[in-house]
Amino acid sequence: MPGLRRDRLLTLLLLGALLSADLYFHLWPQVQRQLRPRERPPGCPCAGRAASPGPGPAPAAAPSAPHPAAHNFSRARPRAEQDAGGRRRGPGSKLRALFAHPLYNVPEEPPLLGPEDSLLASQEALRYYRRKVARWNRRHKMYKEQRNLTSLDPPLQLRPEASWVQFHLGIDRQGLYSRSSPIVSKLLHDMRHFPTISADYSQDEKALLGACDCTQIVKPSGVHLKLVLRFSDFGKAMFKPMRQQRDEETPEDFFYFIDFQRHNAEIAAFHLDRILDFRRVPPTVGRLVNVTKEILEVTKNEILQSVFFVSPASNVCFFAKCPYMCKTEYAVCGNPHLLEGSLSAFLPSLNLAPRLSVPNPWIRSYSLAGKEEWEVNPLYCDTVKQIYPHNSSNRLLNIIDMAIFDFLTGNMDRHHYEMFTKFGDDGFLIHLDNARGFGRHSHDEISILSPLSQCCRIKRKTLLHLQLLAQADYRLSDVMRESLLEDQLTPVLTEPHLLALDRRLQTILQTVEGCIEAHGEQSVVANGPAEQSALDSGQAHLTS
Repeated sequence: MPGLRRDRLLTLLLLGALLSADLYFHLWPQVQRQLRPRERPPGCPCAGRAASPGPGPAPAAAPSAPHPAAHNFSRARPRAEQDAGGRRRGPGSKLRALFAHPLYNVPEEPPLLGPEDSLLASQEALRYYRRKVARWNRRHKMYKEQRNLTSLDPPLQLRPEASWVQFHLGIDRQGLYSRSSPIVSKLLHDMRHFPTISADYSQDEKALLGACDCTQIVKPSGVHLKLVLRFSDFGKAMFKPMRQQRDEETPEDFFYFIDFQRHNAEIAAFHLDRILDFRRVPPTVGRLVNVTKEILEVTKNEILQSVFFVSPASNVCFFAKCPYMCKTEYAVCGNPHLLEGSLSAFLPSLNLAPRLSVPNPWIRSYSLAGKEEWEVNPLYCDTVKQIYPHNSSNRLLNIIDMAIFDFLTGNMDRHHYEMFTKFGDDGFLIHLDNARGFGRHSHDEISILSPLSQCCRIKRKTLLHLQLLAQADYRLSDVMRESLLEDQLTPVLTEPHLLALDRRLQTILQTVEGCIEAHGEQSVVANGPAEQSALDSGQAHLTS
């Protein structure tokens, strides 16, 4: 009997210890969060929750890269220094000379004939966005009332002249934006400077919460974290935080499907896409984000709130809430609050502009040992060309454009591509998710060029642009370097990555030359009215 009473006493003590730990580590932080005042005195953005370490939901953050997380901080220089000396499109600007070249001013084909060539109907889109704003205002009011929070901020109003609205309305059959559109520059400026009013997980991150299959070799969302930020003008952007220092290369033993997602790769991909005159990457800009003020204090997602903690170095950190990612070694940290990342503008809602997600015919084997047919069959393209829609549209040529773009960036993770259903089979491919590019400047993954080398086809327009960018007056590395100076987080790419662009460009041109020698120019280079006009206007400026 005495032994039984002693067991009961030990059981009660254990239950009491567990209850105390739950109160201390879970309930008490939530009470503190509700009682803590939301207002901050002027000039003190770092005061409050994360200013001093306290009991948090997770232990110390371990670095996920050779450099500690505390050094995850911008090396951006002041804008005045960037613009000094006329380096930004000054009188001797190669970038300005490039965009003034006839190739960048020839009318595009097919010509835009009317409203059917625009992605959105203006009035319908504005009505839809007004309903979205009204619904957001109602939900925000209910959220404030439920928590007894007072706010003097007036309800949001949709401004039709907002840059994100004009960006959506400007998408047409030829690209995400026109060559001469001033909206892109304004949109980049607004994403860089407008305050955030909400932060949340992306839809795919939400779908993974508590539903991750840890037996999979390739995780559905990869080893990365991304958030959706909404700005004061009601525009939205995808935020990808800094995970890797710019001078670090992806280890050669890493599989492409477990590589880091790099924020600077997203930024550089947008600039490269614009220089190539594709205009298929959504506008993307770098920004220093205060993770406490611009994410933690504006999010309504309690799960996102729960993954914030303060590291032993007094840096504010957060991580993804998923069984295989719910660890502090996967956290990203500010310094102590500021964290740099990329912001990519959202495309129109799928309710307004449905998109088709199509597997890439040259998809890689997402396994440790398997190979796809294209990797072992050099005649694979003959099969692709017999299958709809590659046998009756420009789809195959657009895929080859995408492969050229991915080879320049070193992105091996192009498993799917998207396109707007309104524009049909000949619509352009949207180059989304470029964060796994620019990982290794010392290695050129020639297999990315397989669509070009196996099919031996290329648009004349694309070829002319590549030949132009191989010339000294318009050298690709030089115009990329100049273009990236416009970003707040410059230097976006290190010099070895810029020089790798020139080397890879020569590899592309040599591949095309080999195809022409084997099959003849008429069989390799696809002509069109716009391409022929560009050839007539600009051929005098080009060399073979």
